[in-house]
Amino acid sequence: MNRTDRLYALVEELRAISPRWRSARDLAARFGVSPRTIERDISALQQAGVPIYPQPGRRGGYALDKEMSLPPLNFTPAEAVAIAVALGGAGGPPFARHARSALRKLVAAMPAPDGERARELAERVRLIERGDEAATAAVSAEVARVIEDALLHRWVLRIGYRDRKGQVTEREIEPGVFLGGVGGIWYLVGWCRLRDDVRVFRLDRIAEAVATGERCPARPPEQFVTDVPDMLVRHPVLD
Repeated sequence: MNRTDRLYALVEELRAISPRWRSARDLAARFGVSPRTIERDISALQQAGVPIYPQPGRRGGYALDKEMSLPPLNFTPAEAVAIAVALGGAGGPPFARHARSALRKLVAAMPAPDGERARELAERVRLIERGDEAATAAVSAEVARVIEDALLHRWVLRIGYRDRKGQVTEREIEPGVFLGGVGGIWYLVGWCRLRDDVRVFRLDRIAEAVATGERCPARPPEQFVTDVPDMLVRHPVLD
């Protein structure tokens, strides 16, 4: 069991017996690690905002405040990233710390595999802080869904792309990252097989999108943003 799975399992173990408690020694035996490792895990969960408190004494241990905890959430990875983007709007004082804390609690309450997939998707979203105040561009819901799935599953896309003159070209692209920001315009950055290079596509100009089912070659997100202007400043973090 890796650490992420163990942290989730620890919360569920304490939730199941709340308001009773478990000692670090019992939890260590349960998960096949040392009591010191359990103590470090509990500390990490407490720092992330999970309401675990110590029960002092020789027979003491750790207990979860069941009334203050979240049950397992059925958010999809994409929904978790959407919440991270929305909470990014509270990125300045006085709510920055509270927004980050809320997001940590949400991700901690998700099933571990979904949490990991959400973190992978978040790595492929970039937010723009500068930009004009253009009206939000209309993007086809179906196109957005197909692109979202392709980013999540690392599938090659076949798109029909409309340029500024209205001419449509068909392309196969390896999706890299989403770009979005204050101007209300969202972009997809990917490797364009027609141009054999990185290209930036406005989502509202993608007339159609089809996932081919072909897996993309492994390319880190950073490869897609090195040549994009310096307006790229951050990506949503799920931790």
